[in-house]
Amino acid sequence: MPAQKSNLHKVILIIIALLVVIMGVVLICIPPALFPDPANGFQVLRSMQMGSGFNVFASPDQSDISQNYTEFLTWWSPGQYLVPYFFKLISGINLGQATAVTITLANISGLAGFYFFFKRIGFSSLVAALSLIFIICQLAFYVPDVYYNGGEILLFAFEGWFLYGCIALKKPDWKLVLFVLISVWIGFFFKSSFLWIYIAGLICLWISLCANRAGIAEWIKKGIWIGIPAAVSLAAIYFLFMSKGQSPATTSKGFKLAAETFSFPLATPLLTSFSLDDIFHGLIYHFGKPTVDHQWAILILVLLAVLSLLLIVSIILSTPNNNYKIMVAVFYFGALLFFGFAFLKQLNISYEARHFRIIGLLIAPCIITLAIRLKPIYRTLFATACFTLLCFSLQYVIKGYVINKNVSAKGVTGISQPNIDQASLNAIMKLDRANKNAIFVFVNNDIGLEIGHNRIITLPPVGDDLKIDMDDYRYEGFAGPLYIILPESYNGPKEKMIMKSFPGYAGFNISMLSDNYVLYSAYMERKK
Repeated sequence: MPAQKSNLHKVILIIIALLVVIMGVVLICIPPALFPDPANGFQVLRSMQMGSGFNVFASPDQSDISQNYTEFLTWWSPGQYLVPYFFKLISGINLGQATAVTITLANISGLAGFYFFFKRIGFSSLVAALSLIFIICQLAFYVPDVYYNGGEILLFAFEGWFLYGCIALKKPDWKLVLFVLISVWIGFFFKSSFLWIYIAGLICLWISLCANRAGIAEWIKKGIWIGIPAAVSLAAIYFLFMSKGQSPATTSKGFKLAAETFSFPLATPLLTSFSLDDIFHGLIYHFGKPTVDHQWAILILVLLAVLSLLLIVSIILSTPNNNYKIMVAVFYFGALLFFGFAFLKQLNISYEARHFRIIGLLIAPCIITLAIRLKPIYRTLFATACFTLLCFSLQYVIKGYVINKNVSAKGVTGISQPNIDQASLNAIMKLDRANKNAIFVFVNNDIGLEIGHNRIITLPPVGDDLKIDMDDYRYEGFAGPLYIILPESYNGPKEKMIMKSFPGYAGFNISMLSDNYVLYSAYMERKK
């Protein structure tokens, strides 16, 4: 029996590795669609391929459509499009398949990183392996297989290794300086929100280095070893990248205190560990029809916040490893301060549990340890909850595979395009090949990636309430053929609003690309 127990973690790891490889093979055959953020990143890549500078987005200028407007994109980090593009370059596969490779390798790296981190911080091999099972039960693990989420999956690939470094380094030397300098560049390259994780990790590293040293001088000395290279790295990121444009932190709507401002960050241990925010289709920020009304969502959120706080306190009190206690406390309360202030100031950061995923990943082994200590009936309930969560996650990914394979269109990029059908996409790509000076207009930011010879405009979707800011839609001037591709559901006021956005064009022709999509084409300049 002891020999079997000692080998159980190896069996678990082999099964997990096989699962990831199988999912990777399926993903190569059925590439994912894109979330809006990485779709914007790929639009930057498209601009670069058409002649713009590094990380520069180019689009027809609203004041004169014949000219281009350019912007250095700082809203999202470049790794989300450069990593897939790297695999495309070295292998010759299309961008969709390169994205599939990115996701698969990121999953392997992420699971390996957290496994070694869990072991390094004091958990047994079995608990570390069971923690990986707990992680792959979570819906967040499967989302990239359906919709590539860019920085989220890339950050998962690196987080565990970063945490490992924060624990493994025990003394101030050149390795510490190199780690502090380089880790933030890697993490930021993958996702800009890594910055708060970086600061929290360095605080843990500083406390670890100064453990059992009561003198203030020692704390200052060790702090200098960390602080100086950190300041150099952050300054380089700011002056070479962030200062060139806007980011979510640069737009504020003023201070507003709401029930969810601090309760949402407090509730994230349970929201992330058990995918509750995903199961509810977003308690506060909805990606689809809300499951519960807002008032009920607030009550659920407050309850989860109380239970999450009790869980974190229980973890801190029951865990013998001081480094782990410190890390859980710093990351949890650090996230509360950082995001609580961001929500209070109404920065452009959504109430989504994905921003806090590292909290759920960090506490996974302690949740497993606490579950093992429970009475048999409660262990059974916990295992049932995890199995139910896994079934929910598998149902999501299988449904996504079916849609991406049988419903989503495929173009030159190989990326699944759920926002258009194949017949319509084929017609659009044919028009693209037949023109060199046309402009294509879409209301989804992924379809334009299939346009390789002409310029594109992506307009914000028009809501059913028809409330829009015309300044976001209006494009003055004339610049060759104009092709507007809209869903058939835009027939009526919406289509008229879109056509009025181009006052320099006259004589629109309307033709059906398919039963679901309509082409509005114009070739004549409106006489003044």
